[in-house]
Amino acid sequence: MPSSSVALTVGIILGILLLIVLASLRFIGASEVGLVNKRLGRRLRGDQMVAFQGEAGYQARLLMPGLRFKLWPVFSVTKHPWVQVSPGEIGVVISQLGAPLPVGAKSAHYKPAFANFTDLPTFLSEGGQKGIQRPVLPPGSLLPLHPLAFLVLTASRMYGVPISQGGRHAEPTLASLGLVPDQLRVAVIAPQANQDVIGVVTTLEGFAPEAADIASRLGGFQDITALEAADATDAEKIEAILSSKNGLHNCYQDYQAFLDSGGRIGLQHDPLLYGSYLLNPFLVRVELVPMLVVRQGEVGVVKAYVGLPTVDTSGEEFKFGSIVRPGHRGIWNEPLRTGKYAINPRVYAAEIVPTSILTLNWANTTSIAHNLDEGLSPIDGKSREGFVFGIDLQVQIHVPDLKAPKVISMVGTMQNLVNEVLQSAVGNYFRNALQQLPAVQFIETRDTVQAQAQEYITGYLSKYDVETRGVYVQDVIFPPELVAVLTQREIANQERVTFGEQQRAQAVRVNLERVRGTADMQKDLAKASVNVDIQKAAAEARAAQAEGEATFVRLTGQAEADKRRAIGLAQAKAIEALGLARAAGFDAQVAAIGQQATAAVAIAGAVADGHVKIVPDVLVEGGNSDGAITGLAASLTGALRNWSPSPTSPAVDATPVPDAIVPDVATPITPEDAPVTR
Repeated sequence: MPSSSVALTVGIILGILLLIVLASLRFIGASEVGLVNKRLGRRLRGDQMVAFQGEAGYQARLLMPGLRFKLWPVFSVTKHPWVQVSPGEIGVVISQLGAPLPVGAKSAHYKPAFANFTDLPTFLSEGGQKGIQRPVLPPGSLLPLHPLAFLVLTASRMYGVPISQGGRHAEPTLASLGLVPDQLRVAVIAPQANQDVIGVVTTLEGFAPEAADIASRLGGFQDITALEAADATDAEKIEAILSSKNGLHNCYQDYQAFLDSGGRIGLQHDPLLYGSYLLNPFLVRVELVPMLVVRQGEVGVVKAYVGLPTVDTSGEEFKFGSIVRPGHRGIWNEPLRTGKYAINPRVYAAEIVPTSILTLNWANTTSIAHNLDEGLSPIDGKSREGFVFGIDLQVQIHVPDLKAPKVISMVGTMQNLVNEVLQSAVGNYFRNALQQLPAVQFIETRDTVQAQAQEYITGYLSKYDVETRGVYVQDVIFPPELVAVLTQREIANQERVTFGEQQRAQAVRVNLERVRGTADMQKDLAKASVNVDIQKAAAEARAAQAEGEATFVRLTGQAEADKRRAIGLAQAKAIEALGLARAAGFDAQVAAIGQQATAAVAIAGAVADGHVKIVPDVLVEGGNSDGAITGLAASLTGALRNWSPSPTSPAVDATPVPDAIVPDVATPITPEDAPVTR
């Protein structure tokens, strides 16, 4: 063979070898693995899909990052990314290799030897099973998992090579698996909208709950039975019931530990508190519900739907349900006090009962502290005459904390207490009371009606162990026709009051003017007052002096009168005797010489006795010849005519006057000279 032909052949062979070498070199990236498929070799046995001993097919050993040699065309290599779980996500592992699952199982049993599923031979040799693996890959995981042995689901993408029954690749989706992306994220329980929440857990795999339990609690209620045997208090039992056992299985994150601890399928007794949890969405579902918050002035009455059998402690007289001790099914006799409780509302229904004074308004507005009276409205009633009244009412009640369980057992809820009990009792009472009264009397006796209403409502609510602290009629909406009458009456009353006030104001004004004038004349008034005092003192002095003089005069006059009376009596007797004698003499003289002659004789006798003045005080001259006699007679006659007896003197009869009592013409008789008579 020519040398040239040999050289050509060698060159061709070397070229072919070079091409084979180049085709057999595979560069695996830093975050990749190489899946090797052997085209030549023994057949795999049974349903084995991965070759561990050089059989033909996909090889169990992966090519790690770097430059790798796999002889072409015996081996083919496909590159696949490492499994990477992004922050905030979880990775759900589904094994396509391993032993079949037991009948009824939904997930594969997990062993610590499986670690993070990177060692496929160990996984299979330790009895790894096909299907959903119970642990999940945490956020930040970066693992070189076998792409044919394991599928990994994350919220952002799916890793691995799905294999259909026909051996061909298939691309399942999350929707086809019954999932949504949010289920492949870290479960976060945190306050939402200023509301405390907890996570109610429902498990999807495990044995069925015992007996008729609607929720599972690890260990059942054997601990409560032990506490009852030890005579523990109700508060200690409540504390044990509310104590979570989630630490036994790392809050459902270690689902294998949950099942090993006796966890069962379905609703779980213990909820999840605040935190982040890596929960397998194929095994655990979480629902966020409000946390039970019992505020100051409230208690929480618990209705337990799980627990030990019902044992009533209320007594035979109570016929409104079962009151039980904590840990039994029924209404707990011990309510929850102020605090926040991570209690599953699916298994424990808590009724919040206000133990402070609760104000309920029968009005168009509701209380700002609660909404129990949002269904209440003003009470409508008719008076005896048919007037329709609207009454805004306020009732204050109080539920004692220790009696709250019985109250709830009787009425169910506080809303029922208001709507079913108070609404009918209060409304009917005021309608009946108003119907029996005239409209005006209801208005005038409002306080009395209010007091009677409180007495009635207090007695009525005492049957429900509820205390009544006050009943108040806030406002009365009168009918328009009655308002008009009452308005006119009130206007008249106000006018009367106004007139009275004006009258009093004028009286005050008069007094003011009087006081002002008095103040202005105070100086003169003081002088006048002093002068009055002086004059009064002088008058009193003069009165005293006059009284003294009057007393003296009275005593002196009395004595003088007594003296004169005595003298007068004596003189009267003498005169009487003398007069009788003279009368007899005059009668005889008249009979002897006549009346005129007798008078002349008497005058002459009087002159002779000196009782009559001869010389007259006034000379009267006559015009006739015998003027001397005539003048004398005229003077005597004038003196007699001018003289008249005193009013107190005795009457003068026709008897001639003796010389002793003829008055002297020249000396007038004064009152002092007149005899004193009584």
